[in-house]
Amino acid sequence: MAADFRTADFDYHLPPELIAQEPVAERGASRMMVVRRTDGLTDRRTGAVLSTDIEDRTFAELPELIPPGDLLVLNDTRVRHARLLGMRPSGAPAEVLLLHPATDGDWVAIGKPGSALRPGKRITLGDGVEIETVEVLAEGYRRVRAIGADMEEAIRRFGRLPLPPYIHHDPTDLDEARYQTVYAREEGSVAAPTAGLHFTPAILSELEARGVELARVTLEVGPGTFKPVEDDDYTRHPMHPESYVVPEQAANQIAAARVRRARIWAVGTTVVRALESAADSSGVVHPGRAETRLMIAPGYRFKVVDALLTNFHLPRSTLLLLVAAFAGYDRIRAAYAHAVEQRYRFYSYGDAMVIL
Repeated sequence: MAADFRTADFDYHLPPELIAQEPVAERGASRMMVVRRTDGLTDRRTGAVLSTDIEDRTFAELPELIPPGDLLVLNDTRVRHARLLGMRPSGAPAEVLLLHPATDGDWVAIGKPGSALRPGKRITLGDGVEIETVEVLAEGYRRVRAIGADMEEAIRRFGRLPLPPYIHHDPTDLDEARYQTVYAREEGSVAAPTAGLHFTPAILSELEARGVELARVTLEVGPGTFKPVEDDDYTRHPMHPESYVVPEQAANQIAAARVRRARIWAVGTTVVRALESAADSSGVVHPGRAETRLMIAPGYRFKVVDALLTNFHLPRSTLLLLVAAFAGYDRIRAAYAHAVEQRYRFYSYGDAMVIL
């Protein structure tokens, strides 16, 4: 058990109307809170002590905060149309959420109700296409296969964008455009890396024009990102596995940034988990593909990431534990109280926070 905190310490009151149901009218127009850490953080190049004030700014001002030469790391994953809605033989509804390919054309999935995903049972999608459960795996996962089409065709014909459970509408054309980052390339996630949703091509171009370097990694965001920590001892929480890839180019860019004493900026908690998982004890990030179950909570010593761009996260979530570890528990409590008071928008379609 962590010495100083319990899971209940990461709860907070959030008025439901602050949970953003749609993105702001224009991408890049969100508000942005700037939180400066209280641990004596100094600028690596000048040695100047940075302020610890909370500032209310806009996302369009982000380029002003990142000095030339710093490295901004993006997660280029793309959200797969992984949600399949169908009918049981009784006519009752059922759904399957595809997570990733397994072997021999099968996929690993979750779904509901669980009784509809027992081995041998089928869910009809339409036009002779069905999803059959082959095997029940650990942690509630299922191995499933498509009948009447291969799974890629089933996704193309019947797949829906898997919006988060706190967004209470069916996917629209707006969601199709805005629940993907403008730099998404590698399809495989069931949720968006939401800190990246704020970026526009113009903002990315402005950053590069100012001398900020961009790097790309891929982490496939899984459904566990929305799962609350239920045990009051959060160290017993079973972390969801997520696959990630750190290309050799990104690893080299990080190493070069360290040599020139530049800061590494992570765009989102997914980038933090990928980089910290790929780093050895000395902070060297190694390229390659792997799976991580890394939980980052207060007391964790960060080896790679110096600054974090993120959104506002769910109570009792592993993501909130991560940002509290990065910024400091008291500072995050104050920042979230400020966000509620100032009516910031929360969660996937919500506003941004920068932690320096």
